Amino acid sequence: MLIGQKGLGKFALARQFAASLLCEAPQTDGKACGKCLACNWYAHGNHPDFRLLQPDALNDEAEAEDGKKKASQQITIDQVRGLDEFLNVGTHRGGLRIVVVYPTEAMNRNTANALLKTLEEPAPSTLFLLVSSEPMRLLPTIRSRCQVVPIPLPNAQQAEQVLADEGVAEARRWLALAGGAPGLAMELAASGQLAWLEILIRRLSVGKNVDPLALAAELEKAVKDSKGKLLLKNVVEAIQKWLVDLTLAGSGMPVRYFLPQAATIASLADMIPAARLIHSYRDMISHRREAEQPLNARLFLEGLFLDYRALFAN
Repeated sequence: MLIGQKGLGKFALARQFAASLLCEAPQTDGKACGKCLACNWYAHGNHPDFRLLQPDALNDEAEAEDGKKKASQQITIDQVRGLDEFLNVGTHRGGLRIVVVYPTEAMNRNTANALLKTLEEPAPSTLFLLVSSEPMRLLPTIRSRCQVVPIPLPNAQQAEQVLADEGVAEARRWLALAGGAPGLAMELAASGQLAWLEILIRRLSVGKNVDPLALAAELEKAVKDSKGKLLLKNVVEAIQKWLVDLTLAGSGMPVRYFLPQAATIASLADMIPAARLIHSYRDMISHRREAEQPLNARLFLEGLFLDYRALFAN
């Protein structure tokens, strides 16, 4: 199980590791040669000894069209059960069979239990590579059956250089917002998220004068206009980061995420009791889970911002 913050390239690492294990003529450094028959199959997505379990929404070809059912954001139990035939036949090339599960936390309890049965009775010559940015959301029994490999953050200088090489402006700002993960920083910078983030930041910056209903309406429109690129969970995560910065500023520490708004956050933090911030962050963890479920977006957002305004109540 590869674990670590979102945006560190864990999935790419898992894919490269799988390629190297399936390669029939690996290089001296262990990487796949990219030239053998197995590498050719793998590159075209049809290696007979490899399976990828991921939500349909992550598949390029599964993008929902207008009027059609939206692709699932979850790994389904049918996908896990579909491994039965794959796991019960011999490998085609006489080597390993490999299953990559990404992101592993995108499973409900029934799906997770179905995967657990497979992990409890593993087929011979089979390797599961589980990739997770939120391992604590997984069943403890799944975590206990895996060898956990933490993927660390690069140092700030390395991360800024990566963004600079990709032509990302304001690298330090995006890296801070991404918690130091260069992949997530590039995703944020390239996805047009600045518009909705600016709306959120501007509204949150007024503290007790925030208009929860107006802000909810603006962000609901942004979610709809994004056609699936902006999710409710992204909004919740941004608010969580804002609350972390408020907590840090209230303790006299520098903010971590919203660097340009450091002075504003410090002044807001002076108005909020520390205990109230802690309770609010705990509530936000619950809201983050709720954001994964189908719900009324407007009512959900209104509740978030009403809770935020309540932080400043006398």
